Amino acid sequence: MKPRAIAVGGICLTTIYRVDAVPPLPAKAVAREACRVVDGMAVSAACGFARLGGEARLWGRVGDDAQGESMKAELAAEGIDVSGIRSVAGGRSSHAAVVVDAAGERLVVPHHDPTLDPAADWLPLDELRQASMLLCDVRWPEGSEAALRAARTLGVPSMLDAEVSPPEILRRLVPLARYAVFSDAGLFALAGTGDLETALRRVAAGHDGHVGASCGVAGYAWLEGDVVRRVPAPRVEVVDTLAAGDIFHGALALALAEGRPIDAAARFACTAAALKCTRFGGRLGCPTRQQVDEAGG
Repeated sequence: MKPRAIAVGGICLTTIYRVDAVPPLPAKAVAREACRVVDGMAVSAACGFARLGGEARLWGRVGDDAQGESMKAELAAEGIDVSGIRSVAGGRSSHAAVVVDAAGERLVVPHHDPTLDPAADWLPLDELRQASMLLCDVRWPEGSEAALRAARTLGVPSMLDAEVSPPEILRRLVPLARYAVFSDAGLFALAGTGDLETALRRVAAGHDGHVGASCGVAGYAWLEGDVVRRVPAPRVEVVDTLAAGDIFHGALALALAEGRPIDAAARFACTAAALKCTRFGGRLGCPTRQQVDEAGG
């Protein structure tokens, strides 16, 4: 059977524009390419998990509007189980604009309805028993906390995408995840230092599982016992870095669910994330399993 992930987090409709450069304001920049995609950190990780060989289900919230229905339909068409997505009465679905420059770096401008009900008491937590891995992000902390606590009770492996967010949210969620997988910026923000090794040790001192950080072109670093281990990222021509970290999480979770040791799983995830960066379109640039394998992942 294929590994199965349940992913919990924010869901957003994003329009992505590719420009040569982001000029100083006031200005106008003509886009060379554009696309729209349903995304979010956990959404993109789940889509990566599925595209690379697993199965994925989403738990999250959208508004009871036409956009929410179209987002669910688009994800379902991609093979994602959307039966755990709740349409919140009176709520408006999230949307965002992203501008990607010629170097692949991006400006993200999201809007989330502040009145969208954050309650997570409707989640079918017992269904976690059927999951190989729980994937959570920090954009819906109530849902992620409920799922992470349930996964601990049920003995289901869990991974948190510990991206930059208010420190109190990271302090709530990080200890609950078996795999606390940070961006380097998220790790530095929580640890209060810009030194990677020091930051890993500070966070790991209060964590009983895996603590690591994806570091862009520098690859992945984690603490194994008292030793900082690293896996480099393949060198590629970068087109678009949007969702690379999310694809990394999905790929890492899949590889671990398949039984790979952490170093091999990290190598697989770094390769998948690097290949994604060679393609415009956020998570739509996620490679196939064959492409990752052929690239040495």
